[in-house]
Amino acid sequence: MTRHVAVIGAGIVGVSAGIWLRRAGIDVTIIDRGLPGSGTSHGNAGVLAACSMVPVTAPGLLAKAPGMLINPDSPLFMRWRYLPKLLPWLGRYLAHANDADTRRIALGLTSIVGDSVEQHQSLCDDLGLSSWITQSDYCFAYKDRAAFDAESYTWALRREAGFAPQLIEGQEIRDFEPALGPDITCMAIMKHHGFIRNPGGYVQALAKAFTEMGGTVLQAEVMDFDLSGGTVSAVQTTHGTVACSEVVLATGVWSRSMMAKLGLNVPLEAERGYHIVFEEATGGPSRPTMIASGKFVATPMDQGLRCAGIVEFGGLSAGPSKAPLALLRRQAARAFPNLKAKSEIEWLGHRPATSDSLPLIGQVGETGVYTAFGHQHIGLTGGPKTGRLVAGLINGEQVNTDLTPYHPQRFS
Repeated sequence: MTRHVAVIGAGIVGVSAGIWLRRAGIDVTIIDRGLPGSGTSHGNAGVLAACSMVPVTAPGLLAKAPGMLINPDSPLFMRWRYLPKLLPWLGRYLAHANDADTRRIALGLTSIVGDSVEQHQSLCDDLGLSSWITQSDYCFAYKDRAAFDAESYTWALRREAGFAPQLIEGQEIRDFEPALGPDITCMAIMKHHGFIRNPGGYVQALAKAFTEMGGTVLQAEVMDFDLSGGTVSAVQTTHGTVACSEVVLATGVWSRSMMAKLGLNVPLEAERGYHIVFEEATGGPSRPTMIASGKFVATPMDQGLRCAGIVEFGGLSAGPSKAPLALLRRQAARAFPNLKAKSEIEWLGHRPATSDSLPLIGQVGETGVYTAFGHQHIGLTGGPKTGRLVAGLINGEQVNTDLTPYHPQRFS
């Protein structure tokens, strides 16, 4: 059969894989039930967060989590009816909240996100799309120095990975970012980062470039693999059969059901993430800013100021909750007291969270099915690198990254 790769998922990971495969001269069809960039790749903070390589499951999480769940100003929420179903995953997830596992996971994540800006530039440069990438600082705003020091473990791991912050306090903050309110008295500035002013539009532009390179985008839902010969030969979709020699599975949290068809039970949960776009906003920051007290990022975008963050566990079927959105509004008003907007847009999406906070990247046995999902809240950041790695594996290239931490069958 002629070499033909079916990429399942038209988010940043799938589209990146498609572009790199086309550059290698391989025929590619990207299949998604939605339009490119319309899912989680649309609804994020837009930050190319190279320094976001420390998992949430740091030492001390077990002691903090119960208090966070009952605190109305905490960025952690739970749909309590979903808890019984969540418990098996949650137990495995919390088991990693120790120093040895945190360091191991941080090393694995650094390889995927540590050169994010460069990977996005490599993806875009010869496509004429580099203008989508805005290089900037990435700032972490704290109530005071004590609040910054309370995260010393995380910052120590960042420094070890080469991400050392510049600290400013007091009036220096007002001079640097006048939009911030008086509650912020300490700021950690990370240089050499970047952001995308319209993440959904960016992925759409990449998908358009992919089709101009000769790739195909098919809007359909993938139902099953054809593995009758031991290796994949086709995927069954709602629009018919698509013959293929390899498959890239890059459909986020929905990849779990497809992995089950391969006999693998992946501990993957939906980390429900929210954002509010304050349209045509004034009084917001001039660069991406993480408000540490609310664990959300405020990013200036083409449409206005997007405030994105919050973690809620409640599965895929439930609609949006009011409390996370109300918290985002309170925190944004406190951080940016002069924020004004023409209108607001609310959004809820589902980040794919593995129990060990690492993505799945690689071939499942000798099936010809390659995984590229499970990036939690760093999908936009790590998408181009992941797509490039998977394309390299399919093309038989030497991959200069140890892929052991991301082995797709590590949970077997």
